[in-house]
Amino acid sequence: MTSQPWWRRGVVYQVYPRSFADGDGDGVGDLRGLRDRLEHLVWLGVDAVWLSPIYPSPMVDFGYDITDHTAVDPLFGTLADFDALVAEAHRLGVRVLLDLIPNHTSSRHPWFVEARASRASGKRDWYLWRDPALDGGPPNNWRSVFGGPAWTLDEPTGQFYYHAYLPEQPDLNWREPRVREAMLDVLRFWLDRGVDGFRVDALRHLLKDPEWRDNPPNPAFRPGMPPYDALLPVRSADGEDVLEPIAAIRRVLLEHGDPVEERPLIGELYVPIERLVRYYGRDGRGVQLPSNMHLIATPWESEAIAALVERYEAALPAHGWPNWVLGNHDRSRIASRVGPAQARVAAMLLLTLRGTPTLYYGDELGMRDVPIPAEHVQDPYERNLPGIGVGRDPERTPMPWDAAPNAGFCPPGACPWLPIGEDNAQRDVAAQRRDPRSMLALHRRLLAMRRRSEALAGGGYRTVAAGAGVLVYLREGPGEQVLVALNLTSAPGTARLSGRVRLSTRLDREGERVVGELRLRADEGVVLEAGAAR
Repeated sequence: MTSQPWWRRGVVYQVYPRSFADGDGDGVGDLRGLRDRLEHLVWLGVDAVWLSPIYPSPMVDFGYDITDHTAVDPLFGTLADFDALVAEAHRLGVRVLLDLIPNHTSSRHPWFVEARASRASGKRDWYLWRDPALDGGPPNNWRSVFGGPAWTLDEPTGQFYYHAYLPEQPDLNWREPRVREAMLDVLRFWLDRGVDGFRVDALRHLLKDPEWRDNPPNPAFRPGMPPYDALLPVRSADGEDVLEPIAAIRRVLLEHGDPVEERPLIGELYVPIERLVRYYGRDGRGVQLPSNMHLIATPWESEAIAALVERYEAALPAHGWPNWVLGNHDRSRIASRVGPAQARVAAMLLLTLRGTPTLYYGDELGMRDVPIPAEHVQDPYERNLPGIGVGRDPERTPMPWDAAPNAGFCPPGACPWLPIGEDNAQRDVAAQRRDPRSMLALHRRLLAMRRRSEALAGGGYRTVAAGAGVLVYLREGPGEQVLVALNLTSAPGTARLSGRVRLSTRLDREGERVVGELRLRADEGVVLEAGAAR
């Protein structure tokens, strides 16, 4: 029997490098800091660490505006630091995934500098240029995700260039063969340095409508929503032909000696489920893990979550493996969205659903969003659109490690690049490691249980009928049945179940036998070994 790739049973841990651990004392996290803290990932029990961008950048969008895709920004260290990190992670049994940004570069990238030098530039076609409309304005109505038009006029050459995000992030032209080959060479560069896979940023934006047609209005748009949502981006993103460059990226991994596909591609995708599953590819040549972000926006109610899981499971192609995400560097933290008590229930949900989970750094501590005063806002999204709640700084604040000044994130004399927050400082790693019932202890227990269980790591999924406010599902593997019961309310609940308690989110019911009825306390989740009540 062919062995399964690690990512089908594993757990991915996302690190935002600026905020994880400061190794050189400048108040910004870096590669040396991460290397020094790898033991935390091993102790926790995750299988891989995904690093948000570490490439040279003006940091207009904190690393997503790149000037060199094959180097490390001095803020984070050097290539030697990266190599040392990979070597140490591999020694400890942790795989390293990189954020790949194929859609755009910085406007200061040498490619774009050459492209905008003149219309006759040899790299002009590496980016997306159009003449003005008849009225002198942008070529069409496409809008930037970060607000405003997606077109900026380059006055010296008289043409507009396209940027799905900031004007400082011009989009590459993936229909140009030289661009494609240059970006595939970027993958080869990092694969040669031992990288174990990639999270692919802005994947749905890779190809645009070749006829440059307008996007239609969004009938669901309402005042107060981000301006980008006023249009349906059916011409500027998620086109039918986007699978072709994805297949080319996938082939590079196969060419680099990966016959069992141990190196996954994780695609960043904010699209409806019916569109999401396309990205697996018609023949399985798409991305192995198109990011399923739907738990982030789904109402925190048992019926809504059950319906989401069933809809997703039904939509998966035969070759598709599910994945789940509760939070990331672009969305409010789960503990702020549902509250600290329900965040424990959310952890049990994430780590017992069928598929590969991604855990965002600090969520294992119950970290919450930190309010950022207007004068200290760093995020360009918030600066462009103040007052409508799109800022991403609150969920990117530093990791609290211990009771030292600056919560051990950086030395006492340094100033963290974002505030740690008093509430988060009280949730530090060291204190929670000493507390057998902490949020951190719960995560470690869940990860250990998942690793030992065939049903949880790779078994099937079926929703089980339950009372109001309670979500129950069965995970079944060879010789093992596991029931998960989650009370998503602040009132007691019940479920008609029998079995022996393996784990409660309160960490105080292990071994309890349940016959006929499971009584759940407010904000409690329980994992049962089915059929073990007697």
